[in-house]
Amino acid sequence: MFPPSPKIVRILPLAKIKGSLDYRIKTSVNKNPISVGSLVKIPLHKKVEFGVVQSFHEKSNVKPEKLKNILSSPYSHPVLSPSLIKLADWIRTYYASSWQSILERMIPPALRKSTQSKQQTFVLITKEGTNQCFDQLPKNATQQKKILKFLEKESKPIAQTTLIKKLNVSSNTINVLMQKGWLKKNNQVVQRKVYDDSLSDAERIMGEISLNKEQKNAINSIKASLKTESFHTHLLHGVTGSGKTEVYLGSIESVLKKGGGVLFLVPEVALTPQTVDRLRTRLKGLQEEVVVWHSHLSAGERHDAWLAVSKGESRVVVGARSAVFAPIPRLRLIIVDEEHEPAFKQEENPRYHGRDVAVYRAFLENAVCVLGSATPSLESLRNANKNKYQYEKLTQRVDHRDLPRIQVLDLRRESRKKGFGGLLSLPLEDKLRDRWQKKEQSILFMNRRGYHAHYFCKNCGHIEMSPDASIPLTYHRTDNTLRCHITGFVKPATKYCSKCEHGHMTGKGTGTQRIEEAVKRSIPKAKVVRMDADTMVKKNKFRQILQDFRLGKIDILVGTQMIAKGLDFPNVTLVGIVDADRSLHIPDFRAAERTFQLIVQVSGRAGRGERSGEVIIQTFTPHAEPIQYARRGDFDGFFKYELERREEFSYPPFRHVSRHIFRSRNEEKVCFYLDQWIKVLEEENIIDLEIRGPAPAPIAVLRGEYRFQIWYFTPKIPKVISKIQNLMNHFPLDREVNQTIDVDAQSMN
Repeated sequence: MFPPSPKIVRILPLAKIKGSLDYRIKTSVNKNPISVGSLVKIPLHKKVEFGVVQSFHEKSNVKPEKLKNILSSPYSHPVLSPSLIKLADWIRTYYASSWQSILERMIPPALRKSTQSKQQTFVLITKEGTNQCFDQLPKNATQQKKILKFLEKESKPIAQTTLIKKLNVSSNTINVLMQKGWLKKNNQVVQRKVYDDSLSDAERIMGEISLNKEQKNAINSIKASLKTESFHTHLLHGVTGSGKTEVYLGSIESVLKKGGGVLFLVPEVALTPQTVDRLRTRLKGLQEEVVVWHSHLSAGERHDAWLAVSKGESRVVVGARSAVFAPIPRLRLIIVDEEHEPAFKQEENPRYHGRDVAVYRAFLENAVCVLGSATPSLESLRNANKNKYQYEKLTQRVDHRDLPRIQVLDLRRESRKKGFGGLLSLPLEDKLRDRWQKKEQSILFMNRRGYHAHYFCKNCGHIEMSPDASIPLTYHRTDNTLRCHITGFVKPATKYCSKCEHGHMTGKGTGTQRIEEAVKRSIPKAKVVRMDADTMVKKNKFRQILQDFRLGKIDILVGTQMIAKGLDFPNVTLVGIVDADRSLHIPDFRAAERTFQLIVQVSGRAGRGERSGEVIIQTFTPHAEPIQYARRGDFDGFFKYELERREEFSYPPFRHVSRHIFRSRNEEKVCFYLDQWIKVLEEENIIDLEIRGPAPAPIAVLRGEYRFQIWYFTPKIPKVISKIQNLMNHFPLDREVNQTIDVDAQSMN
């Protein structure tokens, strides 16, 4: 060690640097105080980079004269708390990630791009304006009189844009009154509030709240854990429509009244508006602001959200998986709704699972974590069975409403009937028409967008493939294009085959566009709307359609998984699952679990109001266990059946499964290094590690790279992954070959 140097700071750079670097603080340069978690600018490799303060030290391994100074700190308070830094370190070791990828995910880009707060002009009436005589104004100065009369009744300044819109006046009129000295303006910093518009109707849909015994017991159990001010995890397992949201809200109110903070995670951005609307409505009495946090916000919205939360001005954050990093002071409660959803898993570096990170963050914060679902994951249920999680169960729908009747239609039989068009069975068509005539609403679910699943030549059999991925292109009829849903590649669809040049190209397979067209053809006068990634491109389009559907302006909603969960439509009495086999017959050990969950979740959209609901499941394999267990609503039976299957092959939750992908544009080169890597692993003979593979990935080519995979099975992730990562750090990998490790992998592609 070298002699002490004044204020040595250990920095974690947001750059491709392994580990931390030491710097000095030159106090005369820095206006803002620097502490653990502060975001700072540092000189690095002849560039200016950002970094986060990890710790302070008296000594350094670097000679004092070689230590560089921190350039500046843009914020007056830390961007990461000490517990968030510990969380980042845990993610780094558990998920085999780099500091850079984690910190870039934790710190919104808006904070690193000098995004400014929003300034807004406010208008206030002066004493002269209040005392002025309206006789001084010309008779035709109606707009000026309107403004003065309105502002006389306002105790606070009002935004100029609001004033203009509300009174239908011009800015010129306001300026005239300013010149007379009757009005004055000032600029104020205002928060860009997300979902602050007329699309919220939560007050109308929530109604009077009356908790049943099961809900009260669940809330009391969570409150008891909160009182201990120590780490607890609760698994809230409630059938669809059982009022899990009310349990969340009751727990949230308890935390806020005691000065704590709350984090509410949902699996997809699409579910945030309804949750935010409900929370804002319920928390009005507490005068608590709800902040929205997800990746689809503008830079300004994310900046304002972070500022409000980090300063403690807002204590409730609602968002998708990235919200798990929100810097909430005194965090007491974390809620993970629809905890079973694979959308909580990040598919890019760092490949963390939002649910598991939420549980570990609750541990670091001595907080309570509530995992909620109508179809909990097998991992969470097993943790509950082993008493790692407290188990709360809601077995009844609110107001004792019946669960929907489920009918399974065997498409093998239906396809033989006269009049069957190949998409909608005759019973499903009849029931759709019946609901429309009764002014009731229906939902049709199909988990594939587009019109045809693939486009092929009837002459030579050639299938149009994505040039950047080894998957067929999907045909979209609305704009007559072929699209790759993974890489975004688009090209026009033609009738002529690119291989044999005959004009025999046609489509096969079903997507949401084709379902939409079939329904419109069957019931021409019905208002049919499609919701999928192709139609939800405009901001707030999702919210607008859901509001129209809730108000009865839409009769039949056709959509993908974005309409399958968490949404509440009291007038929906029929749900049709067009193809239940799609998720069942894929090369994934979780296929049965996800099919069961999907059927139960989609079915749960029916019968949530006063009218009873019905579900039609179309399938070519009606005997399949997930379909039959879902039909009977037998969750315990399915759980037992699936656990036995998983245990037989030592799949999760009995062992962790991680996926190691090697990829390169040179197939021979990637195969060579893959073989060498396997030899290294075999020589090391790591305890508690089973290796399966290597083999080509299901999507063998993606964006021009050949992809191969190895599977690691182990009961002990941290130790095993740490050893694998250490070996990888010393493995001489060619620059043209890339590799990634996906710990607790959810995607098999």
